[in-house]
Amino acid sequence: MKIDRDFHMMKGDDKFSYAKNSRIQRRAILATRPMVEKAVREMCIDLHPQSMVIVDLGCSFGGNTLLFVSKVITTICENRNSALEESTMEVQFLLNDLPGNDFNQIFQSLEQFEGLQPPPYYVAALAGSFYTRLFPSNTVHFFHSSMSVMWLSQVPENLDGSMNEGNVHIGATTRPMVAKLYQNQFEKDFMQFLRMRCREIVHGGRMVLTVVGRKSKDVFDAGRTTTIFELLSQGLRTLVAEGRVEKEKLDSFNIPIYCPSVDELKQLVWQNNLLDISDIQLLEMDGNPMDDLEPIEGTAATQATGQSMSATLRAAIESLIASHFGDSILDELFTVFARNFTSYIESEVEKSTITVITLYLQAKH
Repeated sequence: MKIDRDFHMMKGDDKFSYAKNSRIQRRAILATRPMVEKAVREMCIDLHPQSMVIVDLGCSFGGNTLLFVSKVITTICENRNSALEESTMEVQFLLNDLPGNDFNQIFQSLEQFEGLQPPPYYVAALAGSFYTRLFPSNTVHFFHSSMSVMWLSQVPENLDGSMNEGNVHIGATTRPMVAKLYQNQFEKDFMQFLRMRCREIVHGGRMVLTVVGRKSKDVFDAGRTTTIFELLSQGLRTLVAEGRVEKEKLDSFNIPIYCPSVDELKQLVWQNNLLDISDIQLLEMDGNPMDDLEPIEGTAATQATGQSMSATLRAAIESLIASHFGDSILDELFTVFARNFTSYIESEVEKSTITVITLYLQAKH
């Protein structure tokens, strides 16, 4: 598995696409808007940029990307003082994701922005891994990333063969040494991410980074995220038992994602020593993948939630599963997952939530 080549959210706008199955990600953007607004306001006041460069890292595509762009423009408009009104301030948005991202969908959607109030803004895309250098030195005023930086640059180094037998992530039967490899890979990747951004950001520039994290210090306990990957592992084990998937294929498949704690993120920022933490917030977000207003009740609601979570997960990781196992098992695997998830929420005592951590960082002068 080569992440830069194989990984992307599902393209287009059909029933399994990311555009149709990213309600949880949208909820995270909406929940963290106050911090984004604060960062944009403070940046405008402190830096007075005539030409502002704003980057969305791991932008994906669909309404969530444009939701962020729209909020930034609105915030700038609402906070323009007389000096800014007389200036010729312009905003350049640069949208970044891996080369397989559906950038065409973004640009086809931009027409809905016609008629927005000034300042003048320009939107461009840049394909590439955010674990590499992407921009010239000292050119970016504001970096934003939502629900992306927890994705690793690769499957953890030295995680081979059947070291994580029967699991696709950090599961109940995962050995501590495997969990440590995941932790080490995240530390390496996040430090690299911060180093690259600190070369590209202007003095006093801002970053707002939102990740799926965990409130527990226990690396084995990331709430609903742990549950989702455990249920996916169960689904693959079912296909192994039915002879649809080779056991060796399952044992060698590990999803490159890590959910950090607040303390881990703080420690890595401090080690970087080039950024100040202006704020850090941990949110417990509703993990229901369906719209809040969908009028379904009872058993039908439970089954619909299971199917919706299956589609949400599929939109995010189908590309990784297809590159490792092939396309033939996709429908069956996610049908089994939907059934397993439905059974899980039927027996669940408390409503499960997803832990989201948002960091507001400022580049030191």
